[in-house]
Amino acid sequence: MRIAIAQLDPVVGDVDGNVARILEACARAQAEGARLVVLPELATVGYPPRDLLNVGAFVRAADEGLERLVRELPEGLVAIVGAPRRRPSAHAGGRALVNAAVAMRRGEILLEVAKALLPTYDVFDERRYFEPAAEGARRTFELDGERVGLLVCEDLWNDRLLWGEQRLYDRDPCAEAVEQGATLLVNVSASPFAKGKLAVRRKLVAHAAARWRVPIVYANVVGGDDGLLFDGGSLAVAADGAPIVELPLFEEAVTTFELAQRTRASTPDEYDLLHRALVLGVRDYAKKTGMKRWVLGLSGGIDSALVAVIGALALGAEHGAAYGLPSRYSSEGSLTDARALATKLGLPIEVVPIDPAHQAYEAMLAPMLARTPKPAAEDVTLENVQARIRGAVLMAHANRADALLLTTGNKSECSVGYCTLYGDTCGGLAVIADLWKFEVYALARWLNEHACPGAIPESTLTKPPSAELRPGQRDDQSLPPYEVLDPILEALVERELGVEETAALVGQPVALVRDLARKLLRAEYKRKQFAPTLKVSARAWVGRDYPIANGWRP
Repeated sequence: MRIAIAQLDPVVGDVDGNVARILEACARAQAEGARLVVLPELATVGYPPRDLLNVGAFVRAADEGLERLVRELPEGLVAIVGAPRRRPSAHAGGRALVNAAVAMRRGEILLEVAKALLPTYDVFDERRYFEPAAEGARRTFELDGERVGLLVCEDLWNDRLLWGEQRLYDRDPCAEAVEQGATLLVNVSASPFAKGKLAVRRKLVAHAAARWRVPIVYANVVGGDDGLLFDGGSLAVAADGAPIVELPLFEEAVTTFELAQRTRASTPDEYDLLHRALVLGVRDYAKKTGMKRWVLGLSGGIDSALVAVIGALALGAEHGAAYGLPSRYSSEGSLTDARALATKLGLPIEVVPIDPAHQAYEAMLAPMLARTPKPAAEDVTLENVQARIRGAVLMAHANRADALLLTTGNKSECSVGYCTLYGDTCGGLAVIADLWKFEVYALARWLNEHACPGAIPESTLTKPPSAELRPGQRDDQSLPPYEVLDPILEALVERELGVEETAALVGQPVALVRDLARKLLRAEYKRKQFAPTLKVSARAWVGRDYPIANGWRP
């Protein structure tokens, strides 16, 4: 049996457009001789649809979209498609919808299987909308001598032999399908990208296939949806876990294969994956929100330089604009670096000095500042004013050009609040807010070598980082050096370790770690107001939900 995987980039809520893409992919699969085509989780509505699922008209549109698929599928082709489905109205209690894998041929639905394991961690909140599959529900159907078992994403992620005590659920839907005689397992998935996750996903699928001695076809979604990034990477593995086929990463594809095929697993470079994830995230966010132009503030520092390169790769330098916004404290070298980068990228740049506005603010605020004196070492009022002037200027240009303003803060600074609300946090998309400062430098160097040779000036990569909001300012005057700071924050944020555990792990004083942990908690109110953040780690600001007002003191 020839099988196709259609790895698509649906638009959340665009049921008509998504169904048209599915039908186009099915026609291509049939033209390549496929008998069965597998598509991703919730492919008809996009993932995740969130509270659109509470809107009756949207659910009706989803129903009508699936009915259209059943009517218009190519003759002789069986498709397995992820879609929201209504539960029987006679059933008392529970949620009205299930997250289903639907097997169909033209004019007939062969089987609908509800997702059993509904994740509620990190970015997932599926129990908010869906009812899980009932115990003992039918999971298999016959096709050309195979008994095909259907699973939906998380249903494959709970193998007790692989996860042991880390298992999150009592059930193993994979085992249930095999017990019903499945000779081929199909998983429709929407598994987001995170650093290191590709290897975990491949290991998971190979392990399940080898354990149950059945081939597995795994169709994952691709694309960006707000801050969530999906890498695709769909695959099929043989009954011994050997790879049959791998689909491309970060791009749509329809691939047809035989179960007897074999391939060699690829080993992509981690910074190539990271750069492709961010480029896809910016591109899809702009495309799906209807933005055709983009802008950013280009300071001559490493963060804005990296965002400029990603913006140019994603949306084209010809569609962008950079603004140098020097103050009296900006160095000439920073402005030179900003201009050099813009020239190398072909990105238009305009210099708009902010000192006239800064002086006006100082004069206007002078009486208030005189009435409320504060030690100079603790007073950042006029520093923040500069950042807010820049934010206002950038928003004005973005408004006039109908452009997407890309923010440039990194995860290290965002963690401890080393950012100004309504200043450098202004914008429509936070591109690198899930990258630690060491990753910013590493990715910038990788891009300089591979994707945009020599674009970022060497001086940008080597000079001490500075916000340049006061004379001679450097980041390490307010924060520990990033080589000290980042490992501490990584342990506190991504591993959620306690103060003493973190101090022991990274070999730093408990007092320093405690101070940073408290800064982390105090800055939560800022992060709640960030632009959507492109998620590339297992623990980003999206999906992390700490209270702002709380009495916990680490």
